[in-house]
Amino acid sequence: MQKIYLIIGIILSGLAVALGAFGAHGLKKVVSAENVAIYQTGVQYQMYHAMALILVGILSDRIYNGYITYAGVLFVAGIILFSGSLYLIVSLYSMNKTIPTAVGILTPIGGLFFILGWACLLIGILKK
Repeated sequence: MQKIYLIIGIILSGLAVALGAFGAHGLKKVVSAENVAIYQTGVQYQMYHAMALILVGILSDRIYNGYITYAGVLFVAGIILFSGSLYLIVSLYSMNKTIPTAVGILTPIGGLFFILGWACLLIGILKK
């Protein structure tokens, strides 16, 4: 799993840079400043947790237990649900579409996954 977390973390970090650049330059022309801020929140949290995935990959080599593995899975799920839902919301706004309630529910669920990922990382380190 170590190499997988490193690869996923690096790819998601690079993607966050590209998405951030798009948000800073191209998105301003299409949506309001408030929506750009929502989008940038998704980018920030994607980057934070992509870096956390790289940390999980590094730690997996030194500390092997299930909690470290769970932390990585939760960080990936959190990025998909939290950041992905914010990107989707802004995309729907840009097309003047109604935001389905289900999409709005994904954001806090993704945030919960982030919190659980950090808790698992802490437990995994303490159990060493």
